[in-house]
Amino acid sequence: MSSSRSTPAYELVRRGLGADRTLVGLPNGATFGGETLAICAGPCAVESAEQIDEVAARVALAGAGVLRGGAFKPRTSPYAFQGLGAEGLRLLRSAADRYGLAVVTEVLDPRDVELVAAHADLLQIGARNMQNFPLLRAVGEAGKPVLLKRGLCATVDEWLAAAEYLLVAGNPQVVLCERGVRSFDPATRNLLDLSVVPLLRERSHLPIIVDPSHGTGAAALVPAMALAAVAAGADGLLIEVHPDPASAASDGPQSLRPGEFAELTAALAPVAAAVGRRMPKLVSLPERIETALGFVPYQTNGTRLL
Repeated sequence: MSSSRSTPAYELVRRGLGADRTLVGLPNGATFGGETLAICAGPCAVESAEQIDEVAARVALAGAGVLRGGAFKPRTSPYAFQGLGAEGLRLLRSAADRYGLAVVTEVLDPRDVELVAAHADLLQIGARNMQNFPLLRAVGEAGKPVLLKRGLCATVDEWLAAAEYLLVAGNPQVVLCERGVRSFDPATRNLLDLSVVPLLRERSHLPIIVDPSHGTGAAALVPAMALAAVAAGADGLLIEVHPDPASAASDGPQSLRPGEFAELTAALAPVAAAVGRRMPKLVSLPERIETALGFVPYQTNGTRLL
């Protein structure tokens, strides 16, 4: 009788006995998977230079290390705002550099990988593209860290198998992002599965962060779920922040205002400490930036006013 051995769906991403956890670092010092939480924040979509500049300044002052924002937007309706494209990437990069932030943004098409990689520090593969295998291969070969969101109806095994495509392509710098899955109940936009955080920490060595904005679809629910995600062991958060959610081109109802985001990061500190984690160090921005914002965020003794 002949015998054959089946190849596991995700040999490279699984956590072996005694294996170290992967640490994904970005050029500005933000890290995923270490003791310090990775805080990514920004608008769903880049809408203008003024909008992304204000958000970048505010989230940096509140403790974020990574600026998120969509330049290419996958929208259900072809008539909805599709993003600013290459101009959005330029605005995103410019604002991030001005405030010492790294950039995470989504790439939708294998043909755009080189363009997006030229502006972003972390390439995002969104939920709708989790099993877009040509895109996974192209992004895996780009040489930049990758943020892989869970698909809308994806099982954990399917999600990890998608991550395997990236590692097989030669890229071990992968961060997983739980953003909720579809359920039968329309009370929230998605069902945010926080049990997957400790589950993945057992199954895989890859860092795992949580997106409570898409996970709930309601700004009022984001802070509580962000705190719960950190308590569950998440390595970081991906949060939507907009200066005027009511006028946002996309996902306004789930976006925090900058002040609300600052309140959240302050509340996260004791929760992080309780589970052996710490918040990122606050950036010290030039006085001209503080003046431009119209307020001074620190007292002389370093106390936060934001």
